[in-house]
Amino acid sequence: MRLSDYSSHTTLLNRRWRFSTQNRRNYAILRAMSWELHDLAIIGAGMMGRSIATKAAQEGINVCLKEISMERAEICREALEDELDHSIRRFDRTESEKKAILSRIRWVTEFNCAANCELAIETVQEDFDLKRGIVNELDSLMPVEHPIVVNTSTLSVTELAASCKNPERILAMHFLYPATSTRVVEVVRGQVTTDEVFDCALEFARLLEKVPIKVFEMPGFVTTRVVLPLVNEAIHVVMEGVAEPAEVDLAIKLGYDFRTGPLEWADRVGLDKVLNWLKHLHQESGEPRFRPCPLLKRLVRAGLLGTKTGRGFFTYDKNRRRLDRLPDDKPGLA
Repeated sequence: MRLSDYSSHTTLLNRRWRFSTQNRRNYAILRAMSWELHDLAIIGAGMMGRSIATKAAQEGINVCLKEISMERAEICREALEDELDHSIRRFDRTESEKKAILSRIRWVTEFNCAANCELAIETVQEDFDLKRGIVNELDSLMPVEHPIVVNTSTLSVTELAASCKNPERILAMHFLYPATSTRVVEVVRGQVTTDEVFDCALEFARLLEKVPIKVFEMPGFVTTRVVLPLVNEAIHVVMEGVAEPAEVDLAIKLGYDFRTGPLEWADRVGLDKVLNWLKHLHQESGEPRFRPCPLLKRLVRAGLLGTKTGRGFFTYDKNRRRLDRLPDDKPGLA
């Protein structure tokens, strides 16, 4: 949003019922959907859970956001408010839009919040047993016609759904962080996912202004499988002393029109997550390109995980802004 447009938007209290061009489009999608979506359950209020919740609430969907305790929920709620305040300072949204988003998000600690929701998404860490337990819990609570989405980049949705009574209504969607702004989402059909459930997921993606990419179930899908060897090789380049991290990222950004270099991208995702993804893909495929670089392992062991700890390959402030760019490097340079 341009600064000159800021004042004209401050009176927007509820984007769901103020029919701007975008909202009329979303309203038309909602009416055309094969099932009505009013309430969304999100299990896990970490960075990805909050980001999806923000985007859904922004588009007029009521969200119940589950955490393991009210103490944890309060920490995540404060983090969400900080994220919204940061977007206001950047003129990405207004104070009234923030209020509307927060008014649509309900914080809970019990799974039964999903019983009255038309769609549920789990957004916990890439832990197979944890995700399987959540999916089974949701399957026992929700009406059989309501889809259950696994947010994963590497795990098998077919295997996760195998122990459920209704595996046909379970599928995967791989959102890229931040879900509030990235345009793409991978939609992954399990072995027994029905066409109706898959179509619901495609419609949901469109409602969130995403471009859905239909993907066959393979480890890493498309985006993760392609980007991880690039990141791993960039880390090898640093470990071998070919160039400093900042030089590596700047070379890739300028040479290939990337908005973010591979090492800063890894920092922002979380080096622990990148390591876990590489380990899983290496175990599943046996291919050397997915064998994690030793330098990545050392950084994770040292607790240097990227933006969430303030240090990884680079250093960051509490608002995740990088502090050590080269003079020729600019955010979103390409």
